Amino acid sequence: MSNSDQVTFYREQIDRFGLGAEGVGWQSAGTQRRRFVAIRKVMGTPAGHSLVDAGCGFGDFLLYLRERGEEPESYLGLELLPEMVREARRRTTAQIRRCDILRDRLPVADLYVASGSMNRLNALETRLFIRRCWEASRRRFVFNLLEGRGVREGFAYHRPREIADYCRNLGAKVRILDGYLEGDFTVVME
Repeated sequence: MSNSDQVTFYREQIDRFGLGAEGVGWQSAGTQRRRFVAIRKVMGTPAGHSLVDAGCGFGDFLLYLRERGEEPESYLGLELLPEMVREARRRTTAQIRRCDILRDRLPVADLYVASGSMNRLNALETRLFIRRCWEASRRRFVFNLLEGRGVREGFAYHRPREIADYCRNLGAKVRILDGYLEGDFTVVME
């Protein structure tokens, strides 16, 4: 999917659903939160670490960490859509930067996370996104994907084993977490 397609999709989502979880393509705030819980479970404590949120949307993952009293030493949100950048800055008062993960230079950080950021990318783009974030992380990259095969209604689905094999080929130790939400899985690269 091209960047212009992504921008169009998310603008339509925001116009239709507003500045909530549905506006960034989630089914509900509840399913978004379940994904955050899964990421946090396998990410390790963010305290004392730098964290980059690749495809941060409205900054909701940082707000979730703050709710738990677990703010990282430093946080940077990266987001493609200017409207999301503005809203994430407003909500979090954190550093949020407009960035194309597939093309722009990525900052180095201890931890990288991506929740839903690859759901509208094709298979090659997904692998490029994973590789680039992994290369920019010093310790760990944690991300989630939709489980299945192919593309449905513009959303890309992946098989956990294929993604794990790809990540191992990049030199990572890999763990998969599933069972927290039907049709979703979380990958930890260390």
